[in-house]
Amino acid sequence: MSPELFFQYLVAGITYGAVYAVVAIGFNIIYNSTGIINFAQGEFVMLGGMIAITFAQWLPLFWAISAAVAITMLIGALMELCCIRWLRNPGILQMLIITIGVSILLREAALHIWGEGIRSLPYFYGDAITAWTFGPVRLSPQVIWVLLACGCIVLALQAFFNRSALGREMRACAVNRTAASLCGIKTHNMVTLSFVLSAGMGAMAGCMISPITYTQYDSGASLALKGFTAAIIGGLGNSMAAVAAGLLLGILEAFSITVVPLAFQDAVAVTLLLLILFIKPHGLFGSSEAARLKAF
Repeated sequence: MSPELFFQYLVAGITYGAVYAVVAIGFNIIYNSTGIINFAQGEFVMLGGMIAITFAQWLPLFWAISAAVAITMLIGALMELCCIRWLRNPGILQMLIITIGVSILLREAALHIWGEGIRSLPYFYGDAITAWTFGPVRLSPQVIWVLLACGCIVLALQAFFNRSALGREMRACAVNRTAASLCGIKTHNMVTLSFVLSAGMGAMAGCMISPITYTQYDSGASLALKGFTAAIIGGLGNSMAAVAAGLLLGILEAFSITVVPLAFQDAVAVTLLLLILFIKPHGLFGSSEAARLKAF
């Protein structure tokens, strides 16, 4: 393999891995606040892209993306308010099934609204053939946008959770909801906020990646699988480890096409997920607390 081709694969892997990392962080935010895995996370990514594509027909790109993120955040809030909050003493398995049902509902709604066609946002700068050369690597400007957006999301979340009062309340809720409630924290609102944040992150990732990978009504399922794999590799609840795991998964996928056909690329994530669950179910950086999910 030539150095030029090696670096092209590496950059492609990092680009997709950054998106997987953002999806994995969305999984972790909801897991920390509720103890469940939200399998509708991939649909948030799909909705962000699809809604932005629709609004881009009438609005400037910035406002179309902003509207898409806001609407997807609202959908995330409604999901928690309508499907999760009203349950009394729900079991983890019950809530898992609900999130799977919501993901199917969102996917079918997207099919009826937008059809089966493949769509995409326009490139934020230039077009599909525009590329910047950095030594042996040729980069599309959209790749830079993806990496910058994902990096900003991660840094903003770290600042939010570590420096803001609301973020510290969410962390307290994640550690012990009963104790947080006794301290006067409205834990139900913190759970709603976790769905809002994860939906917004997913929508932003969907908008950033849409010009490169295109968007379809069922594209969320694949992203959910890979984001979940990254979350498991990093250890459920560990968002910074999810970033490293997402990048690792993206790089492995990029280089896998030199070994397996492109049609089997999704099998890389499934194989890696199974290996981690068999060998180290807590994840590479996870704690034993996450082992309870093995029962399901």
